[in-house]
Amino acid sequence: MKAPVRMRHSAFKACSMSLLILMTVAYASAAGAGPREQAKRIHDRIAGVPPAAAILDSMAQDISAGNPLDAAFTAMDDPAFYDATLKNFAAPWTNEAMTPFVPLNDYTATVIGMVRDGEDFRKILHDDVLYIGDPGLGLTPYSTSNNAHYVELEDSGEPLKDSLRKVPQSTYNGLPSSATAGVITSRAAARAFFSAGTNRAMFRFTLINHMCSDLEQVADTSLPPDRIRQDVSRSPGGDSRVFLNNCVGCHTGMDPMTQAFAYYDFEYNPDSDPDGALGRLVYNTVNDPETQSRVQGKYLINSSTFEPGYVTPDDQWDNYWRQGVNRRLGWDGSLPGSGSGAKSLGKEWAYSDAFAECQVKKVFRNVCLRPPSNSADYAKVDTMVSNFRSQDFNLKQVFAESAVYCAGE
Repeated sequence: MKAPVRMRHSAFKACSMSLLILMTVAYASAAGAGPREQAKRIHDRIAGVPPAAAILDSMAQDISAGNPLDAAFTAMDDPAFYDATLKNFAAPWTNEAMTPFVPLNDYTATVIGMVRDGEDFRKILHDDVLYIGDPGLGLTPYSTSNNAHYVELEDSGEPLKDSLRKVPQSTYNGLPSSATAGVITSRAAARAFFSAGTNRAMFRFTLINHMCSDLEQVADTSLPPDRIRQDVSRSPGGDSRVFLNNCVGCHTGMDPMTQAFAYYDFEYNPDSDPDGALGRLVYNTVNDPETQSRVQGKYLINSSTFEPGYVTPDDQWDNYWRQGVNRRLGWDGSLPGSGSGAKSLGKEWAYSDAFAECQVKKVFRNVCLRPPSNSADYAKVDTMVSNFRSQDFNLKQVFAESAVYCAGE
């Protein structure tokens, strides 16, 4: 028998009040925390496990000496930072369900490796880069048609801090170096976002994961609709106003940029392998029989929906968002705002202000266990974005600063 609505509502209010009291107590205790308590909190937030006594002593000494960032960097020496914190941080970016409960894969491993090595994190969207397991571990070699290499690496229990090796992606997946684009052209991303469909999923989820915006937040109906493809109805349900007031807002910016992915597909057998576990990323270097160009046949899906619509001839993309309301995303003026293929589009995104701000906000939420929510938080985020830039986009710096900020100083 269900409790009466009023009773359930009262219980909910009581639980909420208890949670509020606990949070208030936590904040109050954090504000008065000493160096040792702050050191433990920093370690807990970064590594998710208690520090050894000697590590805790060292971190507390750094804090007492006025060097809390050094304490945070010490916490990042713990293997759990890579095996758990970073894996769970990046794993949701690799699948449409945005869940962390997926095996290690080449996308996640590459994020972990680039953070570990202090790489310019912007390269995550455009470099010829891949991280694999140490060949000396005797793992099944990296494959373009399965994830066994990474499953074995994770199952081995070897710390990712020590066992990941940086290699050229093009050497392992067969793409020309000019066609690689960091995690965009990883097998995991291809399986999730290039399989079936029209490749717009890669655009949308890269936007969500690395620009912190979904399509509704960047819709702009003021831009020209000349690059919207044939598969988009200009009068959904027989009403053209729906297209003009809604659909066009997303497609005017999305379709000209999604053209960058025109030569990519993820091939798998939907009958024997419906989840694409054995599929592989493919890239057209010769003409496709369906399109009579290098453009994948999927770009002609539902072409009869609006035949006068745009027919994709190549992978030339243009960023219409450099005009209109989405100038606020802070596009880099040193870049042309157009190009060919995924690599140049990935660089367009990675060099924007929105990319840098997004990484900082994601780390803040991950470490502080809450999003920025007040004026002090927003000011700290602005400072961390500036420091992220000045530190050559080293994401470790952002983790360190977030942990120190939330340590109860």
